[in-house]
Amino acid sequence: MLEFLTVLIYALCLLTVLLFAVTQVILFYKFKGARKQFAKNQLPPYGLKDNLPSVTIQLPIYNEQNVIKALIHKVAAIEYPKNRLEIQVLDDSTDDTSSMARDLVSELKTQGVPITHIHRKHRTGFKAGALKEGLAIAQGEFIAIFDADFLPQSDWLLRSMPYFNNSNIGVVQTRWGHINRDHSFLTRTEAFALDLHFGLEQMGRQANGVFMNFNGTAGIWRKSCIQDAGNWSGMTLTEDLDLSYRAQLRGWRIVYRPDIITPAQLPETVQAARSQQFRWNKGGAQNFKLHGRILWTKKDLSFKEKIFGAAHLFSSSIFFLVLMLIVLSLPLLWIKNSHNQWSWIFYFFQSFGLTTILLLWSYTGAYKIFNAHQNISWGRALFDFVVFFTLAIGLSANNAIAVIQGHLGVITPFVRTPKVSARDSERGDKIKSLANYSSGRQLGPIFLELFLMIYALSGLFLAAKMGPTGDYGLAPFHILCVLGFGYLLIKSIFDRFKN
Repeated sequence: MLEFLTVLIYALCLLTVLLFAVTQVILFYKFKGARKQFAKNQLPPYGLKDNLPSVTIQLPIYNEQNVIKALIHKVAAIEYPKNRLEIQVLDDSTDDTSSMARDLVSELKTQGVPITHIHRKHRTGFKAGALKEGLAIAQGEFIAIFDADFLPQSDWLLRSMPYFNNSNIGVVQTRWGHINRDHSFLTRTEAFALDLHFGLEQMGRQANGVFMNFNGTAGIWRKSCIQDAGNWSGMTLTEDLDLSYRAQLRGWRIVYRPDIITPAQLPETVQAARSQQFRWNKGGAQNFKLHGRILWTKKDLSFKEKIFGAAHLFSSSIFFLVLMLIVLSLPLLWIKNSHNQWSWIFYFFQSFGLTTILLLWSYTGAYKIFNAHQNISWGRALFDFVVFFTLAIGLSANNAIAVIQGHLGVITPFVRTPKVSARDSERGDKIKSLANYSSGRQLGPIFLELFLMIYALSGLFLAAKMGPTGDYGLAPFHILCVLGFGYLLIKSIFDRFKN
């Protein structure tokens, strides 16, 4: 009975991951077919003399002294009629960030910049709470949002606002750029993943006519859309995904523009990457729990919208399934070689290889197309995919814990992603820059990744002992586990030693 349950759970995990890969292939086809249409749909920017609507730009910050000056200077330089613009610095900081922001805001005010500094002495609702309190006094008809490490171009508003040409459009989301893409294997992997999201997923979903999401920053909301959807909520750690689904369930549409790019930072340490991934994946699970049933039972949605919406909300939970595949791989190897009656079913388990091939084909193809201006070779795209796939497996333990907490309703605080100044990022001088960030929950993931690396190594050792010639069917998977967990473990230790 135990063997049957082990095989059944393993098979269900494999099948679910395979079905997710199929949805990615469909989005890839939609992305390929729509990329030329995106260019055709590009609208000319507004001019400063046009009759422009009022806009409030919100800058939610918390202890961001490394990047706050660059952010405020960049946003203050955005071109828009001053009598139609308002900038809110929504400051929840408890360190020197507040005095730095307050002094800079005062200086810019004397220069005629319409900017205010709003300092909360609490973090109720975290980022969502700050945005909600700012919205209550915002004068703009539209609300643009930038996180602390984003550096918008001066024409960002003039280029983005024309896409609200339909009263049904509630959000315009623009693309993220990466100022430190080539800093390390970790940042290259993060850039690869985000390019897939902003290329294959966002463009594919828009072309497919299914639910999308605002990405928390570098986007604009119609104020009435936020209010109609129930306003910002701190119920999940991804308030952006939550409000996006509530708005779309109310009939609002999201427009994505890949041609409008805002440079931003990628996490450069494993600590930062884990914190960001933990928040995003826990928030994804929370939103699946919050909106999954509503999405599936809503009568005026098509079957296609329900399927792709459910897959979107469930995507973070794939990491839990990957962790289950890792944990069950050794018992499965033993069952296969000690119970002959189960040997036939292992042909079915080759679906993991099919899943890998589907993801390899769709992800590398989308990555090359989306970055056509860089002339990325197939060799580079394949290498980046292998590194991405390996580190995604390495992060599966961290992300699976986040997913479990999200589904179980475990409450944890909003932990922001550590950021360094652009100058320090270029120089690699991060020791001082990261000193004001809490190290958070670091020892637990390090020990867990060490255990899983040893566990995968044990799988390779066990494979050599199976039968007269060994059984190496799961060896490629175990090698990826060793490399993924091993890289994160070594880099974690190296980052801690530097700091």
